[in-house]
Parts: sequence; C-alpha cells; structure tokens
Amino acid sequence: QVQLVESGGGSVRAGGSLTLSCAASGKIDGISARSHTLGWYRQAPGKQREFVASISKGFRPIYADFARGRFLISRDNARVTVDLEMNRLKPEDTGVYYCKRAYDEDDLGAIGDWGQGIQVTVFS
Repeated sequence: QVQLVESGGGSVRAGGSLTLSCAASGKIDGISARSHTLGWYRQAPGKQREFVASISKGFRPIYADFARGRFLISRDNARVTVDLEMNRLKPEDTGVYYCKRAYDEDDLGAIGDWGQGIQVTVFS
C-alpha cells in the first residue's frame, strides 16, 4: 500500500522557519519510492494548487521561483523521506502543503500519489 505521511507543519511568525517532512512507503510495480521523484505542492485559500519544489531520483532539485533561495528540498533514500526546509517565511506562504510521489525518476508532474496535506500558517 502506497502511503505518504507529512509532518512538521504549524504556525510561525513571518521571517521564521519551518521544516516539512514526508515519509513515503509502498511499492508500485515493485518499485520503491527511492526510484521516484518526490516533492511538494501547496494550495492557498481560494487558489489553485501550485508546485513548490521537487527532487529527482538522482537528487536533482527544482524550485518554483518563489521558493528559490528561501526553501531547500532534500531526500534521504535510506529512510525514504523528503524534507522541505522553509526559511524567511512570508504570510503569502500560508496554505496546505502536499507531498507528492511521482512515478517517474525525474518529473514530479507525472502521475503519482499525494499525501493528505499539512497546514502551514505564517502570521505577521
């Protein structure tokens, strides 16, 4: 059974930091999450879900423009986790953050599975 379990959300004052973590388990066609792209999307109230960051099987990171320079994505293939360290947070970073596992070595936009989402609130 494929599972994505997110942790680490919460409330923080603007300028602060939070680190989200997602543990991926289960195999698809015998392939574990170690061979898949992992990453994060977010959805603010009243807005569409948007890409935040991804990291490929080969540890290549990709960031949305708003995340570059403030957020850092990393993965641990021993624990099969993906972390998103978020720094210098702004109120506009508020939203529900979703972990995604894409069934592709490099493309988070490929078909995959989603976590249930975790709330991040940044207050000024």
